[in-house]
Amino acid sequence: MNSKAPLTKVGKLDIEINRLSKFLFIFMILLSFGIVALSGFVGNALITFFRFVLLLSAIIPISLRVNLDLGKVYYCVGIYADS
Repeated sequence: MNSKAPLTKVGKLDIEINRLSKFLFIFMILLSFGIVALSGFVGNALITFFRFVLLLSAIIPISLRVNLDLGKVYYCVGIYADS
């Protein structure tokens, strides 16, 4: 039984945030490609694509992950101080 690699414990909220972030990343890439395609691939399409990826990068809420981690630290400190 010890020959298997141990499973890591991940909370349901972390799994949901990771799934949502992956979905939003794919949506951002598809949206950028769609905008470049609608413009007719005029000029250097690759640079235009990366410009729209940078413009649309605000779709992915990085602060949500930071707030989740800070909340965990706050709860850990509270649990540790309770003993």
